[in-house]
Amino acid sequence: MTLENTLLERLSEWRPQGGRQELLATADGWAAAVTADRCDEVGCLVWEVNLRRDGSAGVDVKSWASAVAQRVTGLLEPLKIVEIDETRKEAQLRSETPTQRGDKRFYYELLLRGNATALLRRYQAREQTPFALTNEVLARVTADVAASV
Repeated sequence: MTLENTLLERLSEWRPQGGRQELLATADGWAAAVTADRCDEVGCLVWEVNLRRDGSAGVDVKSWASAVAQRVTGLLEPLKIVEIDETRKEAQLRSETPTQRGDKRFYYELLLRGNATALLRRYQAREQTPFALTNEVLARVTADVAASV
């Protein structure tokens, strides 16, 4: 079963009780850890999504970041590359155009490390905040990040 299908199946059954909890799904050589405050049959209030690859691929972080920026389309705002640190093998992607609600700005941030770790979060100003995604979008975004390597 693919990472997307495995995660979608697990999310459809997961109901975190009593605060923030983590769901782990593994497939295709990846482990996806979804940390959420709530989840139901439709979607989740996500704190973060952490992807880890078993082993490594023959792709550098710059190529992975470029592929992710082109491939991941399910979030409210498209992602763009903000910074690539070749020495540390890290890339930072953020929302191309943050969402403005009143005087508050919200944006996604995706940190890539090497070619084996990705961490997706949402921020309001510089403070991390939970974000809502349908289960289908959450599974698709996760699979798209993994498939971009």
